[in-house]
Amino acid sequence: MSDVAALEDRLLAGDRRALARLLTLVEDGAVDVQREVVARLHPRAGRARLIGITGSPGVGKSSVSSALVATLRTRGRQVAVLAVDPSSPLTGGALLGDRIRMQAHHGDEGVFVRSMAARGHLGGLAAAVPAAALVLDAAGFDDVVLETVGVGQSEVDVAAMADTTLVVLAPGLGDGVQAAKAGILEVADVLVVNKADLPGAGRLESELRGMLELGHAVAIMPDVTWMPPILRTVAVRGEGMDVLCDAIGAHGAAHADAGGERRARARARRWIVELAAGRVRDVLTAPGGALDDRLEVLTGEVVARSLDPASAAERLIEGLR
Repeated sequence: MSDVAALEDRLLAGDRRALARLLTLVEDGAVDVQREVVARLHPRAGRARLIGITGSPGVGKSSVSSALVATLRTRGRQVAVLAVDPSSPLTGGALLGDRIRMQAHHGDEGVFVRSMAARGHLGGLAAAVPAAALVLDAAGFDDVVLETVGVGQSEVDVAAMADTTLVVLAPGLGDGVQAAKAGILEVADVLVVNKADLPGAGRLESELRGMLELGHAVAIMPDVTWMPPILRTVAVRGEGMDVLCDAIGAHGAAHADAGGERRARARARRWIVELAAGRVRDVLTAPGGALDDRLEVLTGEVVARSLDPASAAERLIEGLR
């Protein structure tokens, strides 16, 4: 029995150490080990609800995550949090800011928190997040909360993974128009005005409502349109979280009835393409590989200006056909 197989058995028996080890393997392990983890656990997954939380830095995403977890726990749900933190410039590891904020759930066996380093990956999510979410799904959690790093315009990747995406905003940190320009309103299934006890919350809500009326509704199916609700929360005090949980459930019900399979297919298609692109990159850049000599020759021609990079790329790809 392989190490991954043994870890799988322990995971299914509820062993949290096995869960942590498998997450480490999909984040830092060799490519063949990552593939084995995904291949073994994929049939075990597909039951968890994936909730994405995104928004610009400073809006209180981590506070919303923590308060949301607390409310979900009162409803008897097992919750995992996958928080993508900025990478340490020295070690490349996660800065663990979200683990610090999740101390309120320390000791709760129904909550599991994991920080992952973004490591320069655009889109707000680490490259290993889909596989990590798969592991948490297979572990039997009811909800997997995906919290992004908070990088503004690059935040939209979370929508490709989550069943329901929450976009968190706060008064005093840029108006609704700026949020629309950042490209994150288009991915919102639920809009959350956090820190709603601060001045300007009403104005921000009005601006967001104006944006929605201009056409920022999410079409789940041709005949069904979901209009993202705008909810006010004060996450540090737990205010508005029950209403937020109800909105997530309502979106899930509409999503299941109208477009669940379509979204699942889009998610799978994206993951397949990203994995295939990674494999192609590995083949093209492998030192001593079949294409290494060809790449060296083409590189020399590009440097000598006798060949342009686009043409060189086409010739390199011909070696894969």
